Amino acid sequence: MYRSPRNLLLASAVAVATAAGAAWLLVGSPASAAVSLSDVVPAPVSAQPAAGVTYTLPSNAAIQTAAGAADAGNYLAGILRPSTGYALPVSTTTGTPTSGIALLLSGADPSVGAEGYQLDVTAAAVTLRAQTAAGLFHGVQTLRQLLPATVEARTVQSGPWTVTGGRIVDYPRYAYRGAMLDVSRHFFAPDVVKRYIDEIAQYKINILHLHLSDDQGWRIVIDAWPQLATVGGSTQVGGGAGGYYTKAQYSDLVTYAASRQITIVPEIDMPGHVNAALASYAQLNCNNTAPPLYTGTDVGFSSLCVSKEVTYTFVQQVLNELAAITPGPYLHVGGDEAASTPAADYTTFMNRVQPFVGAAGKTVIGWHQIGQADHTANRVAQYWGTSTSDADLSAAVSKGDKILLSPANKAYLDMKYTNSTPLGQTWAGLIEVQTAYNWDPGAYLSGVPASAILGVEAPLWTETITKLADIEFMAFPRLPALAELAWSPQSARNWDTFKVRLGAQGPRWTVQGISYYSSPQVPWGTQPTTRSAYTQIQAESYSAQTGTQTETTTDTGGGQNVGYIAPGDTLAYDLDFGAASPASVTTRLASGASSGTIQYRLDSTTGPIIASVPVASTGGWQTWTTSTTSLTGAATGVHRVYLTFTGTAGTDFVNLNWLQFNAGGLPNAYSVRQAESFSSQSGTQTETTTDTGGGQNVGYIAPGDWLGYTNVDFGTPTAASVTTRLASGASSGTIQYRLDSTTGPIIASVPVASTGGWQTWTTSTTNLTGAATGVHTVFLTFTGTAGADFVNLNWFQFNR
Repeated sequence: MYRSPRNLLLASAVAVATAAGAAWLLVGSPASAAVSLSDVVPAPVSAQPAAGVTYTLPSNAAIQTAAGAADAGNYLAGILRPSTGYALPVSTTTGTPTSGIALLLSGADPSVGAEGYQLDVTAAAVTLRAQTAAGLFHGVQTLRQLLPATVEARTVQSGPWTVTGGRIVDYPRYAYRGAMLDVSRHFFAPDVVKRYIDEIAQYKINILHLHLSDDQGWRIVIDAWPQLATVGGSTQVGGGAGGYYTKAQYSDLVTYAASRQITIVPEIDMPGHVNAALASYAQLNCNNTAPPLYTGTDVGFSSLCVSKEVTYTFVQQVLNELAAITPGPYLHVGGDEAASTPAADYTTFMNRVQPFVGAAGKTVIGWHQIGQADHTANRVAQYWGTSTSDADLSAAVSKGDKILLSPANKAYLDMKYTNSTPLGQTWAGLIEVQTAYNWDPGAYLSGVPASAILGVEAPLWTETITKLADIEFMAFPRLPALAELAWSPQSARNWDTFKVRLGAQGPRWTVQGISYYSSPQVPWGTQPTTRSAYTQIQAESYSAQTGTQTETTTDTGGGQNVGYIAPGDTLAYDLDFGAASPASVTTRLASGASSGTIQYRLDSTTGPIIASVPVASTGGWQTWTTSTTSLTGAATGVHRVYLTFTGTAGTDFVNLNWLQFNAGGLPNAYSVRQAESFSSQSGTQTETTTDTGGGQNVGYIAPGDWLGYTNVDFGTPTAASVTTRLASGASSGTIQYRLDSTTGPIIASVPVASTGGWQTWTTSTTNLTGAATGVHTVFLTFTGTAGADFVNLNWFQFNR
């Protein structure tokens, strides 16, 4: 086929939905078997199971806490109440309870130290002991992993809530276990940051480093310099509104993080990475001229004016105001990629500003280039290089700095997993999960003793990251891998066992709604299926829906359906809407009722309503009607969708058969795509067929020909396979499925062999060799021997 301009007008897909089995129902879903004590992430120091012993949480259980431990008790109750439906009252005790759950600040093994814990599980009770509230909080994270994944649900699940008996004694390898979020390249609202805090706290992370300033945006109010926020915070990478935190919002984040035993470390990067500040105040520039705001991604072009005294007034006032609202011990002063600052000026600047941090009562952290400057008390140099040695790092160590490890080729969460990863960068290399996991922080740097290592931090830079789902996709599953490096003893770490423990986290993340990368390196545990919202979803059967009646029907939806659903009943489905909200939902139901409404709600039974379907009498409980209702709200990405029925109790009922959301423009990757007709595909021949795919198909496609489809929405997670229906008289050739161009990443290669004729069809399913999430243009290219090999393509469909 010739690549003429008309080929650039790529055909859109035909939205032919396929029927599928029943979606996973939250209400009444069985809990999984008890988790082994050693199966948690990060791996505990010691786990000693008690053979044959389990503890099952009863409905009348209570949580009893020592004085000073009520916060941990209330936090645990907040996790357990929604899913168990139990009251779980929290009260203070002065003794050692013999039943229920106890959180105590005495009696722990002395080895647990300031952040560790001891967990004892008997048939009668769960007892968590620690020396501090932080230790109890970390123990709670272990306890929640020992319960079934459905304990994370926000609606009542069936249980039972069983924990394996035995004892865990656990404490961290490193005092500093961090994650960094760059809110400067793209701004993230406080609610997004809080969500990330909750997610990382599960893996005993105790530091959140916020990168608050850079060339593209200044994200914190400074009263002495208000235009930093109003001007410098007014944009971000690629343009857009940007944003900033008020002092009240920042303090609220600090308080929220502290409730999760996480300390906020704020960073003001200097003397480079300062274009947002320079654009806000002309006097900070050596030429007294403010540059324009910057929305690109280059680095190393900006610098504070080292020779001007106003620069140091500015820096001191910024650091003092930030220190006053930051109770943690550290202020991060950046210091990296200052290519526009001469070396002598860099040293002069850093030697001048570091004492400001000490005078504000804080300890300096800087990127490892800070080793060029004089040492200050307890200073920490954060290493981000890609080699195992560095001159600035060596200088920092020789001066007495502690080292925080964030090697970019191991720990940077913004690096792509593979070349096919839709987000991220590659300058430091590709970082699959095993690469992130398989290194020893204590022995990684040549010439740096293990005693100099303070900890590990996983930075997430956001040049390509714009929303919470992006953050989650890049952080999970790599952040838990790095968290294990920071918490667990080296002797407890092993990739072959870790990947199994990590895979078991998948169902938990699914229940929590975390959008994670389903790495092929990890054997992911059995989990509730996240269905594409654009397939036909059958209503559940009686076995999964208490109190309803099932009937076998001969309607086109087929299968079992839920009959006589009363007002207040709920069905729930995990659905993937992809990158663009659907336009409508189609509902097939029967009713003898005169009123009532089926409400489609997101994330809870009281969540936002995206559609309300009025229910009127159809003439009988087996007289079906199908109606399409426009959405009144939007839904993108993965959500738990609840169908609740409202009406008059004892009068109104509905018999639901199936439902299906309908795309508002983007063709869903999981519906059937017909091959294009002659009018949209130059140089090919069309034939009318009577096959089940129907319609026109492209015949006799030669090697080098391609078909292209725009806006194919894979959603999250990525597809697992692709089904292709073709006919061929050829003896060889391959159909390559490529992303975004005819030479883009190959996600599947389908071998073509003779089917016995050009109208003798075969259908085959091929596992994907690459990943695709979100929206892509998909190109099908055909390779083979010119003049000999051809293929007649009928349709294809991606599969979960």
